[in-house]
Amino acid sequence: MKKEIRVKIWNKYGKKCAYCGKKLAYKDLQVDHIIPQSDIESSDSIENLNPSCRRCNLYKSSRPLEEFRKLLTTLHKRIYRIFILKVAIDFHIISAPQQWDGVFWFEKEREKNGN
Repeated sequence: MKKEIRVKIWNKYGKKCAYCGKKLAYKDLQVDHIIPQSDIESSDSIENLNPSCRRCNLYKSSRPLEEFRKLLTTLHKRIYRIFILKVAIDFHIISAPQQWDGVFWFEKEREKNGN
């Protein structure tokens, strides 16, 4: 992918990951296909590409956006099954996992900006 396209994607949401909102250095930018490449012909259009941090891009993988959302909205239940997490909560080292509101950072930004 040409650098000028990568820069446009990087700037798309203020140099932040579209999913979690974490600030991204250009060197850390990963380009995510919102709709997986295999599902549409024009998968490389700017509208189908989001800036992503490595963690979000790896966790989303080739999943469609709604499947990624579902994974995140049930994450608090799945991680609570981990024994060491329960120990850490009992000793007040960390607080209990909370359910995610189901809204990606880029969706909050669009709502805030009236788009």
